[in-house]
Amino acid sequence: MSSITLIGTGNMARTIGTLAVAGGNTVEVMGRDRSKSDDLVATLGHGVTKGEWGAVPAGDIVITAVLYDGVLPVVTEYGDALAGKVIVDISNPFNAAFDGLAHDKETSIAQEVAEVAPAGTGVVKAFNTIFSGVLEKGRPDVFLAGDDARAKADVATFVESLGLRPLDVGALRMAHWLEGMGLVTVSLAGNGVGHWDFALGVDEFTG
Repeated sequence: MSSITLIGTGNMARTIGTLAVAGGNTVEVMGRDRSKSDDLVATLGHGVTKGEWGAVPAGDIVITAVLYDGVLPVVTEYGDALAGKVIVDISNPFNAAFDGLAHDKETSIAQEVAEVAPAGTGVVKAFNTIFSGVLEKGRPDVFLAGDDARAKADVATFVESLGLRPLDVGALRMAHWLEGMGLVTVSLAGNGVGHWDFALGVDEFTG
């Protein structure tokens, strides 16, 4: 099983943490707000620990479960404390109208993280196409993008421990398109599907 650190204390941190504990993984929580960190640790239970903000994370896999505009500041603030870790970016950089991405070029938060992370740190985009409620109740596919094969393999193993299917979409530059898929998912919820209880996935047809 994997050892993970969740940086953040919101809905996705709680949901991923709950699944991680159920899957037998070692889980650490880090949050700026000590009371929220304490509450999440108590909610997750089962030996989950609380780390000090800014310290070296105990987990080999570090999930930045914060809003997109907080991801780069967090990675920059932690700096060398993240050296040798695998950083998983789960964010979606939507614009204010939720009808486009906040980037002004073909990039992604994960690619920007890779530019500021310490040397030797693996960066993987994952979980951004899944609503937290669906992750709680369903078994959606989890799309992964990254340049480091070992890092992707580690994240895939973690995803499988949650009872989910990891699907590798390619290099880290594909993270931009995964963010686009996140936008499509939100647009479907507001239009063609009309609710939030669904996820994008892959059906395979043979014969």
